[in-house]
Amino acid sequence: MIVAQVRFPIDVADQQKFIDQMAATTPKYEGLDGLIRKYYMIHEDGNSACGLYLWASKEKAQAWYNDEWTQYMTEAWGQPPQITYYQCPIVVDNEIDKTIVETAA
Repeated sequence: MIVAQVRFPIDVADQQKFIDQMAATTPKYEGLDGLIRKYYMIHEDGNSACGLYLWASKEKAQAWYNDEWTQYMTEAWGQPPQITYYQCPIVVDNEIDKTIVETAA
């Protein structure tokens, strides 16, 4: 599994309006091939936001973060997003009372 951290600047006066705007995007992630989970996050200073994605593989993640997506994000937020990938060999999920451990390839 791979975690992708996607950071981008925001300049919003109304945090609830921003949350509503982000909530409107959730349907495009529901059932997305390879996406296990996504978190929408706002930095406490209110100047940046982040999407934290858990993907089945880096290939699935990179297929989503294509040129069209990068252009959309750049136009929406004024600069390209910063993407950082992390290997995620273990997930503890207390909501479903399950731990997933991947073996090294």
